[in-house]
Amino acid sequence: MVQVLICSYLEPELIEQIRAVDARLMVEYHPDLLPKPRYQADHVGASLERSTPDQTRWLEFLSKAEVLFDFDYTGVKELPERTPNVRWIQASSAGIGQFISRQNYARMNAVFTTSSGVHARPLAEYAVMSMLEVVKQRDLARRQQLEHRWQRFSTVELSGKTLAIVGLGKIGLEVAKLAKAFDMRVIASKRHVEGLDASRLGVDALFPWTDLHEMLAQADFVCLATPHTPETENLIDEAAFQAIKPGATLINIARGAVVNEAAMIAALESGRLAHAALDVVATEPLPIDSPLWDMPNVSIYHHSASTNDRENQRIVELFCQNLRLYLEQKPLLNTLNIAQMY
Repeated sequence: MVQVLICSYLEPELIEQIRAVDARLMVEYHPDLLPKPRYQADHVGASLERSTPDQTRWLEFLSKAEVLFDFDYTGVKELPERTPNVRWIQASSAGIGQFISRQNYARMNAVFTTSSGVHARPLAEYAVMSMLEVVKQRDLARRQQLEHRWQRFSTVELSGKTLAIVGLGKIGLEVAKLAKAFDMRVIASKRHVEGLDASRLGVDALFPWTDLHEMLAQADFVCLATPHTPETENLIDEAAFQAIKPGATLINIARGAVVNEAAMIAALESGRLAHAALDVVATEPLPIDSPLWDMPNVSIYHHSASTNDRENQRIVELFCQNLRLYLEQKPLLNTLNIAQMY
């Protein structure tokens, strides 16, 4: 039997879906021992302090498990020592590279798989929403509503505007697809573009990383969808903001560390950058004294753009596919490259 331990809350029907994969699975799910979700698809949960008997039970489950669904966020540092038999961990997040590195989980004799692709549609919808709010002057309309002032105004269309996507992975491809539905010109950058056909990827032009600034100079909207790696940290720095097309909007659905926050604030204050739609920031939660809270040309989304009512179902579907592959001793989907961090 393969011992599977569920380490974050899932709906009961999803647990049954996992159990139905194969009779060779022993699926342990004990919601009374897990942090309670604070919102739908919350995989970290509220703070939890187990009683001594409950902690003993939990440690016993961890010690026997061969497969984990999600990380044990109640004992992140101790996880490798508590799970000597674990050979595979399915994460509920796509961007786990930095987390694995910080915790030195490479010392575990385990494979890590991400939830890459699960969050592509909600993140892409957020990107489109952010662009629509800018061109349709949502802030102006809301301000006039609060002032009880009826004053007509004019807007523009997304059609014909240029969107630059930094990182054309699963999320970036979904953003491109939705943007194309609005007849936007879509350009994108990838780490390697040799041998790739832009049109087959659904974009109008591809740029290598070395030509990032050339791409930014053409963009009315810039959407960041790249993993956070040493190579991409502070990728959008002061020089990038100097290169960006004046009056552009930045949308960050990647990680806050991809952007030099001080340089972004300076660009927003100068007007070089017209607007920033931020699902993520450098330090989360955003510090109470951050100027970003009160800037009128900043929208903060509290790292919530990827979370929706279908998230758990999609992650479990991916997990079930991987369980079948695992039992057949075949390569798993979305295997993390620890060195590359994605």
